[in-house]
Amino acid sequence: MPLRATCNTFILKEDSKVRKLVFYKDYYDVFIKNQRSRVQAKIFWTIILIENVEKVPSKYLKYIIGSNGVFEIRILTRNDIFRIFCFFNKQNELVLINGFQKKTQKTPQNEIDKALKIKHDYENEKEYHHP
Repeated sequence: MPLRATCNTFILKEDSKVRKLVFYKDYYDVFIKNQRSRVQAKIFWTIILIENVEKVPSKYLKYIIGSNGVFEIRILTRNDIFRIFCFFNKQNELVLINGFQKKTQKTPQNEIDKALKIKHDYENEKEYHHP
């Protein structure tokens, strides 16, 4: 998998991370490759923050109420709002899945439904391969 985050401001040791992020299939890669470089930089910065800060402010990571464990990584640029859905697996790793550009105040239900389906697929796949 390609490197997902770089930061020119500070360098952190791999073992100093508070949480580990993993990426399920290519959902995240497809999303990130379709973003402008400034948006990618903001996404990378936010991911580094989530990996390294013990208590992540809800401005950056927020639970979606009624979503059966799905969170949204929240990215705000000057002109745009982006969301990347994620959830914690049994190893307490944060699994990143699909992302999208938010165009309305409320997160579209079809995007939440897509995230729930991907989470379900992940859990079924892991259960099947690791009884």
